[in-house]
Amino acid sequence: MKITNQHTALNRELFGPGFEWGVSTAAFQIEGAHDIDGKGESVWDNFTARKGKILNADHALTACDFYNRYEEDIDLIKKLNIPNFRFSISWTRLLPNGTGEINQAGIDYYNRVIDYCLKQDVTPWVTIYHWDLPQVLEQKGGWANREVITWFSEFTTLCVKSFGDRVKHWMVMNEPVVFTGAGYFFGIHAPGRSGLRSFTSVIHHVVLSIVAGARILRELLPADAQIGTTFSCSQVEPLTDKPRDIAAAVRVDALINRLYIEPILGMGYPVKDLPALKGIQKYILPGDEENMHFDFDFIGVQNYTREIVKYSFFTPYVSARIIKAENRRVELTAMRWEVHPPSIYHMIKKFAAYPKIKNIIITENGSAFPDEVADGEVNDPKRLQYLQDYLAQVLKAKNEGCNVNGYFVWTLTDNFEWAEGYHPRFGLIHVDHNTQKRIVKMSGKWFAEFLKKEVKQEELTLEAKSKM
Repeated sequence: MKITNQHTALNRELFGPGFEWGVSTAAFQIEGAHDIDGKGESVWDNFTARKGKILNADHALTACDFYNRYEEDIDLIKKLNIPNFRFSISWTRLLPNGTGEINQAGIDYYNRVIDYCLKQDVTPWVTIYHWDLPQVLEQKGGWANREVITWFSEFTTLCVKSFGDRVKHWMVMNEPVVFTGAGYFFGIHAPGRSGLRSFTSVIHHVVLSIVAGARILRELLPADAQIGTTFSCSQVEPLTDKPRDIAAAVRVDALINRLYIEPILGMGYPVKDLPALKGIQKYILPGDEENMHFDFDFIGVQNYTREIVKYSFFTPYVSARIIKAENRRVELTAMRWEVHPPSIYHMIKKFAAYPKIKNIIITENGSAFPDEVADGEVNDPKRLQYLQDYLAQVLKAKNEGCNVNGYFVWTLTDNFEWAEGYHPRFGLIHVDHNTQKRIVKMSGKWFAEFLKKEVKQEELTLEAKSKM
């Protein structure tokens, strides 16, 4: 299989020696072993068991079987020359009941994963929370219950004390606007709740929990540890230059791009641009404003696409409607998202404009396309083109002075993609979910070649002299 580079001038060295390269995953999407070795039930275990919630009635009982195959997959990471591996910790593996009794088997498992990463010279980057709240805590109100700040702090403390001696890169939470919006406002993700009332309280409790977790990390980790958290974002543009479409785009941008980052930077909630958030004020108690912001070492930016927005009188709260990409005659991924490489450039520029953000890492970017195995190989030219085009935009932003210093592909293996089940394939590695056989795709082979460190001419000269 011939591997091509449409951007002939694109190479690793252009990004600089300190640029971090990696691949990202999430525990629930890859591990499987849903009730093995003392693991408790999460909201996603519960949600996937409910009829009609997941495409094709798929479930994650086995997923990619990473729980049993972690050595095989970390070996593949090493083989692909990927120096950094981002994964998350399953809350219910460590604390089956959400709080209280510790499951040592869960801690032992992640110790094995971390130790094997280090053995293979792969640097672990840990996400503490990637959407898998314990079901027993959801039954107590979940993120709508202010006590969740204490619950999450206990979980974070346990993670740091268990793994902080070896893990030097930490992310507190993954994409808060997605798990709160899809899970507590639209009801299409776990735990399946909907409505503005619970959503507003959830927003505030998540902000307080992110900061509480970050402060625990800062207090307990060595001084050289890097502490971050990640945010999903999409470039938002108005359909026309009409004032009402422009205003609609501002409201949508406030909701999906600014809702969490701005309070955490000490700027408060974007209520002025999104008046529907006014109800959040009743959840802000005395002392909260001092506990809503944190000085992160890095911010994880996660971008896949852009959204086109128009004014809509009939849409509650935001008076705006997103024009579906499939109705705009643009190139689509299997998620029906528009392929629009400049979106990542614009989002880097947007986040870099915040003066308090020191460092930006692209902690997720990737694409899902239909893949077929032919003669034992997977030719995925659209994914390869996507990665090259988006990387070129990252480089453009970096060359213009933006403080972006890392790029992680979503994702390593074709996995359980939440409500979409196994239909969308995002992986650099193809997985047959019946046999668990792994096949590195053409895009994965290209990334491995891209990341291969070239032997410098001076090193060759020194080696030759040493043999004389």
